[in-house]
Amino acid sequence: MDLKKFGAHMAQLRKEKKVSQEQLSRDLSISRATISSLENGTSSDVGIKKILHILDYLGYELTCKEKSPFPTFEELRDAR
Repeated sequence: MDLKKFGAHMAQLRKEKKVSQEQLSRDLSISRATISSLENGTSSDVGIKKILHILDYLGYELTCKEKSPFPTFEELRDAR
């Protein structure tokens, strides 16, 4: 998953929780511009602590898994 897809996924999670960027910004003391650039995949310098803080606020956690040598269904679908 690249940064753009990760940001889009975070935006989707935020919207599912019905939380605005403004509310997230206010509650976590992270600028709305930072949240926006993260969700748009345009910021490569957002620290992992901020990402973990946002995910925790939304009720999620970051996990790692071994990368498969085979493409996922989503990767095959998106390649079309």
